[in-house]
Amino acid sequence: MKSTRQKIILNIISREDIETQGQLIDALEAAGVKSTQATISRDIKDLRLIKELSPRGTYRYVAPNSAIVSSHADKLIMIFRESVTSYQCAQNIVVIKTLPGLAPAACSAIDKMEVTSLVGTFAGYDTAFLAMADSESARRFCEVIQEYIKK
Repeated sequence: MKSTRQKIILNIISREDIETQGQLIDALEAAGVKSTQATISRDIKDLRLIKELSPRGTYRYVAPNSAIVSSHADKLIMIFRESVTSYQCAQNIVVIKTLPGLAPAACSAIDKMEVTSLVGTFAGYDTAFLAMADSESARRFCEVIQEYIKK
């Protein structure tokens, strides 16, 4: 019962912004699971749930790994989106120009994307070089860059 309840808790907090233990108890009850505040408190401790600031400006429970990874990845993507000034394909190399000093951050964001055709990245001050497996992979990755920049 405990592991099932905890899986349901993780599912609930991944879908909803739960600010309080009371809201969590209500959400569990709506899912057909009766629980007490003391039990929820222990589950929160066992699951190592933390509170993070939500986009609405309130706090919500999140699983620690997802909060850290998601937050870090989201920040890198935002930096990538805001820092890229231009990009161009040169055979199997993609050259990305960034705002001054942000090429390393752009490369870090690209490395987090786990692009299978990416052989490696090299960052200077405002220029990043991406070695792709082949010319077609470089062309396709330029399309990916365009999608990220449009968002």
